[in-house]
Formats: sequence, C-alpha cells, structure tokens
Amino acid sequence: MDSDEMKPEYDFSKGKRGAVIPTPPGKERITIRLDSEVLDWFRQQVNNQGGGNYQTMINQVLREYILTHQAPLEELLRRVVREELAQYKTE
Repeated sequence: MDSDEMKPEYDFSKGKRGAVIPTPPGKERITIRLDSEVLDWFRQQVNNQGGGNYQTMINQVLREYILTHQAPLEELLRRVVREELAQYKTE
C-alpha cells in the first residue's frame, strides 16, 4: 500500500481529544476574536523586528496595559471609602 493511499478504516480507540501540543504552565488556551487590522499590525511589528511570535507580543502589550492602569492600593481604598460614605450622606 502506498503511503499516499487512504485506508478504508482507521482505529482511533487510543486517540486523545484536545491540543496536540500541551499548554505550558501559566498559559491558557482560549478562542478570541480580534479585528483583522489589529492582528495585521501585530504581525507586521513582529516581522519588522525580524521575527518572533505575534501572540507573545499581544500578551506583552496587554500585561503592560494592566500594569500601567492598576490603581495603587491606597487610591483604590480611598475611592471605596468615599463611595461607601456617600451612601450614608444621602440617607
């Protein structure tokens, strides 16, 4: 039998569902829809840098956004206290 020929039947009894390559610790496989223009921009950035992974770059950009937009704990506590006190002033 040629290797190009299809068998009439295949045995998948020992097959496993899921990704062929396991997800590394700390990572999670998801499905997300992004605008084509956004993906094109990230792919172009990776290409301009001589290669790499656009998904890693997206992850880095999201992480940087989170870090720069996290309110310091003191600021967060003050806001929560103000909001709680405002409820008592109106009662």
